[in-house]
Order: sequence, then C-alpha cells, then structure tokens
Amino acid sequence: MFVFDPYSPAIDADPFPAYQTLRDEFPCFWSPQAGTWVLSRYADIVSAGQDWQTYSSARGNLMTELPNRAGATLGTTDPPRHDRLRGLVQHAFMKRNLESLADPIRDIARTAATALAGRSEFDFIGEFSSKFTVRVLFAALGLPMGDEQAVRDQAVLMVQSDPLTRAKAPQHIAAYQWMQDYAAGVIAERRARPQNDLISHFSMAEIDGDRLDEREVLLTTTTLIMAGIESLGGFMSMFALNLADHREARERVVADPSLLPDAVEESLRFNTSAQRFRRCLQRDVQLHGQTMRAGDFVCLAYGSGNRDDRQFPDPDTYDIGRKPRGHLGFGGGVHACLGTAIARLSVKIAFDEFHRVVPAYRRTDAPLQWMPSSTFRSPLRLGLSVQ
Repeated sequence: MFVFDPYSPAIDADPFPAYQTLRDEFPCFWSPQAGTWVLSRYADIVSAGQDWQTYSSARGNLMTELPNRAGATLGTTDPPRHDRLRGLVQHAFMKRNLESLADPIRDIARTAATALAGRSEFDFIGEFSSKFTVRVLFAALGLPMGDEQAVRDQAVLMVQSDPLTRAKAPQHIAAYQWMQDYAAGVIAERRARPQNDLISHFSMAEIDGDRLDEREVLLTTTTLIMAGIESLGGFMSMFALNLADHREARERVVADPSLLPDAVEESLRFNTSAQRFRRCLQRDVQLHGQTMRAGDFVCLAYGSGNRDDRQFPDPDTYDIGRKPRGHLGFGGGVHACLGTAIARLSVKIAFDEFHRVVPAYRRTDAPLQWMPSSTFRSPLRLGLSVQ
C-alpha cells in the first residue's frame, strides 16, 4: 500500500520518487499520517493557489502551524484582509529601496567569501550561507548587530517539527515565543527612534489612514525573520547543492556569471526548499475521483508540481538553460512570495562573490542530514570540498 507521510525522514531525504507516484497514480491523495489531502500535479496546485475562496489560508499555511499565527500574516489570511496586509507591507518595502541594499549585500557576501580563501573543505551553510543571510536580514530589517547567532538558532528551530509526534515540540514553540519577544523589543525601540529599515516602515506604514495593528506588525516581523533566515538560507543551500552535484552547470555559471539568474530559476524549480504548504477547504471539492470535504486540510506539494512532466519537459534534469517560467519555487496565486526581488538579488550577489573565491567545488562524502520539517526541505550541513 502506498504511503506518503510529509513528516517522514525518508521524504526529507528524497521526496521525488514519492511525488512521481502521487502525480501518476494518486493525484488527489489522502494522507492519514498528516491528516491532509495532497495535490501533486502542477495544474491542480496552480488552480488551488488562485482559488482562495475554496482553498483558504486563514487557518494557517504551514503544514504544522505555529500557535496564534493564523489570520494575522500575509501567508495566513485571505482577501480582502490579505490584500490590505500586502498593500501595507509592500508600501514598507517600497519605502526601503531595495536597490540601496545592493552595495551592503555585496560587502556582506565578499566578507563571508573571503573568509573561505585557502580552505580545502568547509561547511557551506555554517561558514557561508547562514552568515550571509543573517547579516543581510539584519541590514534590511534593522535588527541590532550582535544578535545574529541567537536569532538564526531560534528561526531554524521555529520551522522544524517532530517526525514522531507530527507536531511542534516544546522547543519549537519556545523558539517561536522567543522570536516574538525579541521582535516586540525591536519594534518598540524602532517606534521610539525610527530608522530607514523595514521594521520602522512596517510600524508606520499607512494607506488612506489604515495602519497595521500591533499584532500584525509583530507577527509580520516574526514571519519575515523566519522567512528571511530559513527560506533564503534554504534557497542558497539548495542552489549550492545543485551546482556541486552538476559540474557542467557550475562550470558554465562560473565562466559566465550572466547565467546566474537562469541557474537560480532552474534551481527553484528543480530543488526548491519550499516544498509543501497547507490550505483548508471552504466547500466540498471533487477532484480525480475523490471527494474532499469542507473543513479538510489540503497540502499543495510545490516541490512535486515543479517536477511535473505535464508542465516541464524532462523535469528530473537540471538544465540551467531551461528558463522555467511559472515554476512554484516562490509559491503562487495570491500568496506568491513578497520577497522575491530581494531573494533573487541576494543570491546572485552572494554566488558572484562566492565563485570568485571558490570557483570549483564538489560535495564531500559526508551524508546529508536534512532538517526535520513538513514544509521546508534543506540540509542542516553542506560539506564542500575545493577542487
């Protein structure tokens, strides 16, 4: 009997064979282990993402949701409330001109890359990508320097889940509470002394007299810290993993950095860190011979949709010349990621600088250990050997 359990360490390690079985044989599948339906085909996922009236995010979008988060963040609201939140948050992003971050981002990347000069082996995540992403996040949000390691440790814990209980463990809930307390302190300080950073702009964002309330500012800030560290960090580690495993692609990108943007898009399709997000049905839906009931949870398996040969020819091949328009690496529908511009800019600059110092590398023989998360997929450590 076929089983798909998104909490399984085996799925963390390699979900793609199970995804193909889902797409080909069980495109609308009930997973009793996760208590959710699973949609695995690209067209079904895109359709569900656009139909927020049926596939609602208001009860949370993480496969294992954090307490008191649903209904107050961009990812956990539906229109019209979502539109209001997105407008106010986008207003803050516009005021914090992202292009002005390009030079600081390059300085951060160059410093992190230079520290690797002369090394024959290193952990890409611990010694490059995590240092880079946390410092970029701190620069963009305006978080106080010196707190980087503590904030990263707690953010990584927040997105994990216990594979045995299929729930958030006490340490995950404690990390989330720590992050809320930390964010509340920074928000209070920025309101007293505003600066040119995103937290200051969130606190003061206003459109036609409408402003974010206290809970919305707090949970938006907390979510952006989590997303900035885990989503961007996971994105970078998966990109490095893809390039390390595909020598020809890496050599082409190193020889011609103008290929980096296309390689980034293909990595988002081929091996995205954002694998699965959840919705809740508002009405009964019949799909592929199955009846999903109002109130049921539905998993949108973005990682599977990105490997669907109905949409992407030869989907299991990593092809940096593919130009995979419409991939689901940044989600889709009304909940498409708001931070795509800064993510793309950051990764391009980071790998520009990384490849100047480390142009040739491969994975070490150390087995990968994957972060236990029902939503995200990325290694906890990525050992690289300089060639």
